[in-house]
Amino acid sequence: MKPRHFIFLAAVLSASALAGCGKKEPPVSEAEVKAVFEKSLPSTVDDKVWERVPAHPAKLLLQDMVEPRLLQASTPFVRVQSVTDGRKVAFLLTWKDATLDDVPGPALFGDACAVQLPATTAADVPAPQMGEDGKTVEITYWSAIFQASVNGRKDDIHALYPRAAVDHYPFEAPSLKAGSPPQQEMAKRYAPARGAENPMAGPRTVPVQDLLADGPGTIRFAEKTVSSGSGKYSGGGWTVLLVRPLPNGAQPGGRTQVAFAVWEGSRQEVGARKMRTAWIPLSLGSAQ
Repeated sequence: MKPRHFIFLAAVLSASALAGCGKKEPPVSEAEVKAVFEKSLPSTVDDKVWERVPAHPAKLLLQDMVEPRLLQASTPFVRVQSVTDGRKVAFLLTWKDATLDDVPGPALFGDACAVQLPATTAADVPAPQMGEDGKTVEITYWSAIFQASVNGRKDDIHALYPRAAVDHYPFEAPSLKAGSPPQQEMAKRYAPARGAENPMAGPRTVPVQDLLADGPGTIRFAEKTVSSGSGKYSGGGWTVLLVRPLPNGAQPGGRTQVAFAVWEGSRQEVGARKMRTAWIPLSLGSAQ
């Protein structure tokens, strides 16, 4: 092992303390992400199974290929662990982040992460930069802002701006019964994105969004979000669980590719401005 590589790996292992002091450290898989087969997938970031699932230290790279580029490195790596039940695959992502960013607003951006897989498993993989024409990639995106909403933060001006002073909103008029159709219709007038049925707006039931892409600048919503997940901030970093179906052609015992991205909100990272990986081999365990 080269000395520089050893130093990087040591940093990865020390960062694993983000998962919580006193927990057993998992083994390390340097060459690939190994999805261990389990009959049932873990449902939380604190599941005991993660103590024995191999962890891959995924090096993050600047997204400096298309505009808007990220030209100053932030998050250096993300620790990746994976479990599959033969139908779905779960990823546990752990990375350091000194600031918790989960409040939207002008010039405010949330922490986030994503996992990307080829939509169809084949020897000729799409470009890792969000696929290419005719070679679609599937993306599951998690947002700290979404997570805060799922955790119970109210979707109103007082929750987002605690010091705000509101004189009057028409949709809060005493003559409108709270929750009634007229009251809800009036509220939509003051929430244009929700009124336009923007999938990214309003209260959420899950902190993830499924997306598709055929290259930079082509990202779009999947017909339906079928993935799930949860995120937890502690000890100066994030631990995020993402659970999604295996893509077309991916089989237990087989192999495919996977890539990851991380956004640090406090550094104005959003959209294409992100730290990301190249394709990483993903081996899928089987029941045997």
